[in-house]
Amino acid sequence: MAGKLRSMVRRTAVAATLIVVPVATNDAAAQSPLTPAPPATPPVAQAPVAPATGTPPGEVVPATALDPLEPLTSAGDRALLSDEHTITRWANAQDLSAVRSRPSPSAPKVARLHFLTEDRVAEVYIVLEAQVDSSNRIWLRVRYPKRPHGLTGWVPQESMSDLRVVRTRLVIARGALRATLFKNNKAIWTARVGIGKSGTPTPLGDFYVRERLRGSPAGGAYGPWAFGTSAYSNVSDWVGAPVVGIHGTNQPGLIPGRPSAGCVRVRNDKIRALARLMPIGTPVKIIR
Repeated sequence: MAGKLRSMVRRTAVAATLIVVPVATNDAAAQSPLTPAPPATPPVAQAPVAPATGTPPGEVVPATALDPLEPLTSAGDRALLSDEHTITRWANAQDLSAVRSRPSPSAPKVARLHFLTEDRVAEVYIVLEAQVDSSNRIWLRVRYPKRPHGLTGWVPQESMSDLRVVRTRLVIARGALRATLFKNNKAIWTARVGIGKSGTPTPLGDFYVRERLRGSPAGGAYGPWAFGTSAYSNVSDWVGAPVVGIHGTNQPGLIPGRPSAGCVRVRNDKIRALARLMPIGTPVKIIR
């Protein structure tokens, strides 16, 4: 997002969704940071709430025979929960447990869970697999947002909320300057995009959507919608942190191209369509 945004902001944190209504200027030099919202209440696992945007964040996996964790009864049992291609499961943190290098309470700590993103909405963790330890405790291997990119670690099952399911994935091809959204392995949306300059490239790798932010219906620097991802840029053009966003624009003439500090810009008509199709937790694969 080029520059910073001067705005009057109303934010409502609902589950993993933030609503932002800015009144923006196009004068990048005069823009100022968004005002941070007050801390949100940590999410409650048994009371998932659909976002105010109307796009469901994912299906809650019920504790039935179809529960992928139910067959895990003995030490060493394992279950694949996400392939990040046709099915992906995600959850929110329920406490501030350590993220460990192995499924064991004695394994080295590599990170710590947190409740909120940089934009003060419920943090999202992709849940890749589950394993039972020697004490018959279930551990979940999660993908978490932190440099360097692509980090994973293990947390106790009770530290995470109910699992949600998405069947979408977004592929961004830097060389082709094109993004494509797939659902059930079928392309359902595509658009030309703007990406990072050579000095501030859009990073390659496997990421995911953590936030949905609503901008001004009339557009503005970020367009009508923005998605915060688990990727980080070299510099901060996202308010509060160098998060790589996927967002609309008030400069459509720069798309396709390489005009940004790492974020992915989409024309406003295309970002509106994407907002109807892409839920929280969608994997984002950025390729050459």
